[in-house]
Amino acid sequence: MLHDPRISSDERRNIQGAGALAASGRLSPTPPFIFTDPPEHTRFRRLIMHQFTPQRIMGLREHIVQAVKALLDARKNQYQLDLVQDFAYPLPVTIICRLLGVPPEDEPRFRVWSSALVRTLDPTESLSEAEVREATQSRTQMREYMEKLCATRRAHPQDDVFSGLVVGDDPNGRLPESDLLATMELLLIAGHETTVNLITNGMLTLLRHTDVLNRLRRNPDVLAIPTVEEVLRYDPPVQFRTRTTLTDVPIAGVTIPQGASVALLLAAGSRDPARFADPDRFWPERDDNEHLGFGGGDHYCVGAPLARLEAVTALKALARRLEAPRLDADPPPYRRNAALRGPEHLQVAFERLND
Repeated sequence: MLHDPRISSDERRNIQGAGALAASGRLSPTPPFIFTDPPEHTRFRRLIMHQFTPQRIMGLREHIVQAVKALLDARKNQYQLDLVQDFAYPLPVTIICRLLGVPPEDEPRFRVWSSALVRTLDPTESLSEAEVREATQSRTQMREYMEKLCATRRAHPQDDVFSGLVVGDDPNGRLPESDLLATMELLLIAGHETTVNLITNGMLTLLRHTDVLNRLRRNPDVLAIPTVEEVLRYDPPVQFRTRTTLTDVPIAGVTIPQGASVALLLAAGSRDPARFADPDRFWPERDDNEHLGFGGGDHYCVGAPLARLEAVTALKALARRLEAPRLDADPPPYRRNAALRGPEHLQVAFERLND
């Protein structure tokens, strides 16, 4: 269904109607490109991928290494950390802001806005009137900030994604400003919220599977990449995505009517016993690990290479530097978000922090 053209990503085509979605705080006036369909989505995605080049992503490697080191060094004389608040949250927000071109001093503002907006991405959550107002206010403030930053980058372009989208030389043209601003908002929110969960879910899983953690510590260069891929299959940061049917769609003996909302359970698909041997086992060495952790089809995650790079760097460092780590509480408290699933806090105790 991820590849089926009868299934739309455009929430405006849902039978609820765009008005109801907008009133719920879930839909911005100009939806970002992940909530569009081809050919509109194809054009927008091509323009964005023109800026998300492998060279630009790999150019962040040293910045990621240094950010990881600084965050862990800050716990040098302590024996406990909240992996979410002290490490997994600040790391990706710093990197995505650097990639997109947001000044470092403005990063704290995005944390406040993102916390209010990220819950609107969960279609299972009923938001209170106060939460809808908070989300609307955050969206307005972020949009105003982006408009000013857009004008600044147009006048003084730099080597970042925002400048490239504003004044770039892509032969396919440029994004209209309303679409550009909506896309930047999405990339800033989704570009770090999902990576927070990937790193946190990964470390939680490793602490529950100490045999794998010990193997990763002994042989990080071999196991780090397959470990991250297995986390993406076993406990992915994005559990499901919603779509809308454009026509009646028969599947598995049932006909889904036109205009219906459909939940594509990515996490369940990645544990399909018809596709994966022993699917409930966490096993980084498994062969042919073609998971759905980054979705699939036209909407395969734009930020997948960056998320992989951050998670690999982070888990290698955590495995090496935390001596005898252990969970303070299991299960940890989770954020109230079924779609973007991850702990709200993850208290980890350790004997010492290695150099």
